[in-house]
Amino acid sequence: MLKEAGYELICERGPLTEARMLELVGDIDAFLCGDDAITAAVIDKALPRLKVISKYGIGLDKIDVDYATSKEIPITFCPGVNHTTVAEHTFGLLLAIVRRLVEEANYTAKGEWKRLTGHEIMGLKIGIFGLGRIGKEVAKRAKAFGMEIYAYDIYWDEAFAEAYGVHRVDSPDALAEVANVLSLHTNLTEETRDFVNAERISRMQDGAIILNCARGELADTKAILDALKSGKLGGYGADVLDVEPPPADHPLLGAPNCIITPHIGSRTYESVQRQAGMATENLIRALSGQEPLAQANKAPLPKL
Repeated sequence: MLKEAGYELICERGPLTEARMLELVGDIDAFLCGDDAITAAVIDKALPRLKVISKYGIGLDKIDVDYATSKEIPITFCPGVNHTTVAEHTFGLLLAIVRRLVEEANYTAKGEWKRLTGHEIMGLKIGIFGLGRIGKEVAKRAKAFGMEIYAYDIYWDEAFAEAYGVHRVDSPDALAEVANVLSLHTNLTEETRDFVNAERISRMQDGAIILNCARGELADTKAILDALKSGKLGGYGADVLDVEPPPADHPLLGAPNCIITPHIGSRTYESVQRQAGMATENLIRALSGQEPLAQANKAPLPKL
């Protein structure tokens, strides 16, 4: 699509650090970015030529949105493209933990017929932190599995909650206390950073499971590790880490009852096609002065 529109493409595999971004920018009209560091310094060096930042996906925590907005650079993004995929991955992690599927598959691959005993998820109480697009898809699947559904979100969709039997709780602490399974589906902000910490874990039921397919920084790594080792947590399933890609000695790699996948929650052929198509169309539209499919900030579009 970009080549057909006449653009020259400079391609790099991310996520790119601020240092690498600073090496690349300066003579570029637009970014089509994943989880690359687009800081104030990067934006400053990219000016005056940079006209548009097109985010591939929905998370904007790696972009200095306020600074880009102050420089009147529109930021586009792709809401609604990966909610099904991430919700399915969330349940893949949950089922893998409760049925010990990774352990079992590894034993069998080595020629060992070792039969472990797992658990059912029917009847468990799932707490969903963030009842947006992805959180709602998780709730739909939880209902199909026969789970009791609790959720916390500042913006509450009463019609959805009634349709799917979602119980509203009035605080994040109350959500943590009621849940056998706590699933995180919220943006990373200064308020949500380290949402899962030692104090909040202490409020949870013994043997509870935490799922994180949002952002690694929502959970305090040490608190998670300590709770897994002590048995306070029965499992941690995450598609994200606080450092990506992680060093080989990251404490959660190989931790007990812990399954980490390499940020592939939205990585299906179907979702990739939707994300790539929307991000590209956003970029082309914005650079030509047309309204993009979705814009994340209030900044004027380039004038032709």
